[in-house]
Amino acid sequence: MGRSANSIPSGVADFDSIIKGGFPAGSVVLLIGGVGAGQAEFALTSAAKLSMVMENPSSKAFLLGPAKDSTMPEQICYITFSRSRDEVLQELEFSFNKEFHDAFERVVKFKDFSEAYFRKTLVPRSWTGGGPDSLFSSSSSKNVLESLVDYLDENAPRSMVVIDSLTDLVVSANIDMTDLVAVLRGLQRVSKKWGGIIYLVLTEDVLDKRMQNMIMDSVDGALAFEWSRHHNTSRRQRYMYVEKFISLLPHLDKERIARFATTVTARSGLVVIDAERIV
Repeated sequence: MGRSANSIPSGVADFDSIIKGGFPAGSVVLLIGGVGAGQAEFALTSAAKLSMVMENPSSKAFLLGPAKDSTMPEQICYITFSRSRDEVLQELEFSFNKEFHDAFERVVKFKDFSEAYFRKTLVPRSWTGGGPDSLFSSSSSKNVLESLVDYLDENAPRSMVVIDSLTDLVVSANIDMTDLVAVLRGLQRVSKKWGGIIYLVLTEDVLDKRMQNMIMDSVDGALAFEWSRHHNTSRRQRYMYVEKFISLLPHLDKERIARFATTVTARSGLVVIDAERIV
């Protein structure tokens, strides 16, 4: 299963070594889990580590390990709807080392859709960085999904794109879920032409099971993240599962891998510390 050259590394080296170099180019990947379970940390680790390699290609073997022969994206885009660039950078600064933060700040192309997201709400423009106080964020006629589609069309080809987060869209009263699912299905289709990788971050259980399954059905792959409490102790462990991925699951099944134990460190971001196998 040597498909490294057609894969884009996730930046989580031990995971990439198991999935033969990374995710298939052209994939839309859902990162879903409970609050703090690891899905956001996975996305930030991926963006930061690949930023470091883009700035210093000689570090590729050290930072990416077995994924060193995988295809690097041409650019990295980080999309938010309610969070500012400063907020994301502050999170990186507090959580990870300076190299992660600095490379992310210099390399990643940041897009904040707060103006469109908060339109037709009571949030004043001054709260979203939109200038003078007014009731609504903007007078533009485009809604946030239309703005997102236009941005992806222009920027997603051959890129790594992190959409942080899908949760903002699914809880918005101004977003029709039918429209959102249609956009995701279209995104899954066109991503094969673009040849990059798109991560969608979603908090679990904010949707009913039917809608969550519709979103799951609209992507190429899904990684599920969860906290698990050890028996007879207060200690908790983060775990990651490959919930869906046609091209990866047969290999994981062959290796009898059930789930990955993960941890988050300031030095390395999200790290796989063990691949638990079915005995």
